[in-house]
Parts: sequence; C-alpha cells; structure tokens
Amino acid sequence: MSDAHTMPAQPRDRAGKGTARAARRDGMVPAVIYGGKKTPSMIMIEDRVIRKQAARAAFFGTVYEIKVEGGGTEKVLPRDLQLDPVTDFPIHADFLRVTGASRVAVAVPVQFVNEEAAPGLKGGGILNVVRHEVELSCRADAIPDSIEVDLTGKEINESLHISEVTLPDGVEPTITDRDFTIATIAAPNVAEEASAEEGGEAAPEGKGEDAGEAETEE
Repeated sequence: MSDAHTMPAQPRDRAGKGTARAARRDGMVPAVIYGGKKTPSMIMIEDRVIRKQAARAAFFGTVYEIKVEGGGTEKVLPRDLQLDPVTDFPIHADFLRVTGASRVAVAVPVQFVNEEAAPGLKGGGILNVVRHEVELSCRADAIPDSIEVDLTGKEINESLHISEVTLPDGVEPTITDRDFTIATIAAPNVAEEASAEEGGEAAPEGKGEDAGEAETEE
C-alpha cells in the first residue's frame, strides 16, 4: 500500500468533550476506530493530514493503514467525517476496521464514457445525471475507483439504468429491489425546466449499516 494511503496517528487516553477540545487546540483531529469484533480504539490524527486525505474524491472508498504510535497498524475504511459548521475543518472522524475479506458498502463515483457516440447528445440533448455516485457492496480489497456508464447509442428521452452497467466480479449495488436510473438524456427545454424546478441535486445515498457504531464527541 502506498504512503498516500497511510495515516500516522497517536493514541488518546480518554474520550470526552474536554479531551477532544484539547486535541483540536494542538492541531489534532479526534477519531475512533471501531468494528472487527474488537474494542474501539481512540486516536487522534494531525489536522493537516486528514484534511489532505479528505480532499480526495475517493476518500470514503479508500482503505487506509493507520499507524498508531506505539500501537501497531490498523487497516480501516473511513465511515464519517464531522466538519465544523463555521470553518468547515474536520472535528471528528470514524473509521471501520476491515480485512481483505470484509464486505463493505461504499459510494463509488460514476464516469460517463462515449458521449460522442450518443446520438441524443449530438442532436442537442442534455445529459441529466440522477446519481453522481452509486453505493456498491464489495470486498474491502476490491473497491472500484469508479464505474463506467456507456452512452453509446443513447437517444433523447432515453434513460440509463444500473442493469446496463458492467460491474466487476463480486461487486453489486446495495439497492436490489429495482433497476434504478443513473442518468437520462433530456431534450434541452425539458432539462432546463427540470433544473429550475428542482433547484439542486438528488438526495445522497446512505452510507450503509456500519456507520452507526461510532462515538460522537464535540
């Protein structure tokens, strides 16, 4: 695993608001490592380190090795990052212990390819993206960087569904009860009206069942 996917950390002796505030004053972000049928580990990571990693688009889909000073190495997947509402700086992070065999639910970015081969787009249609990410279930050691959606042959008023996406072996969507839409090709006037009415983007998908186990500190 490259250095880009490692983070040094220091242990924390105690939980609690006072300890967390003291850590932040020292330029550290309080965090917890949980799961794996082990006792949660309280740690803290340098603010600059975690901000650099959190700026990556694939932060929540990347397995990291956290090297705890005097305590060995933990292989983890980021599950939550709380931000200060004023400064937008991280104030607490949650990490889930994983092994190569662990199955996890992660949001994976969508990439659209072959736009030049889509008659609907060449004819003036507009790509209306319904999901910029798709939540997938897969092994922790086989998380795709992205999934490709092929636009070849797509006409105006056609939709692209998850069933049309070729996923790697062992990777499947967490939504299994319907063939959900990832994007549509809309006529220009329809796309503009929809954008004006909706005034934003689709609601984000959930992060999976594991996220509720961690501590919260202020």
